[in-house]
Amino acid sequence: MKLYSGPLSLFARKVEFALYEKSLPFERVMVPFTQEKGYAPKHEAVLAANPKGQVPVLEDGELTLFDSTLIFEYLEDAYPAPALYPRDAKDKARCRLVELTADEIFLPPIRSLMYRNAPADPDPARQDARVAEGRRGEAVILERYAKLDRQLENRDYFFGAFSVADIAMFMMVLWALRLRGPRIDAYPALAAWYARVGARPAGQKIASEIAAADRELSPLAREAQ
Repeated sequence: MKLYSGPLSLFARKVEFALYEKSLPFERVMVPFTQEKGYAPKHEAVLAANPKGQVPVLEDGELTLFDSTLIFEYLEDAYPAPALYPRDAKDKARCRLVELTADEIFLPPIRSLMYRNAPADPDPARQDARVAEGRRGEAVILERYAKLDRQLENRDYFFGAFSVADIAMFMMVLWALRLRGPRIDAYPALAAWYARVGARPAGQKIASEIAAADRELSPLAREAQ
């Protein structure tokens, strides 16, 4: 298999997590990225595979896929062991709902913090608007943390065994923290779960690679050194 990924692509890193968990060998192609220009120039193979021109793109033989959720589902069907979805139909649907919640509900307030890793807007008014939006986003993130803390109380993972739900939500919390969003210390169940997922070999590898990419590419991380 070949995976087109990006050093700071949340969704491509999700797919990497699943590939590592399933012990599937793959070639990783990192596409060009800078904070100033984003993913430019666009990689030809990514443009050919995905009308949006975005990673992740996975090639497995003659099959080419994009979109992390679709890739998750394909990997589970094609390489079912170890399973990353619950067997029970209702729990499987709930697992997919947690992933959807991570991608569609949790991501927007986190996105409001991404200005912190980008060059400052030369227009002070626009930069002030970015900062204000980030503060509103942080308030929403705290609400999400509280809900996750209740959901994870007395649980090692969302659905007993480690699953796609854990990968998706771990990546969102990781992104919030790397953008200096609210800390999770006040949410013991969430903090314990986050540490547990982060201690997995795949979690350690991905988190360390993202931190290294931040040190190279992100003003926020360079300022913290």
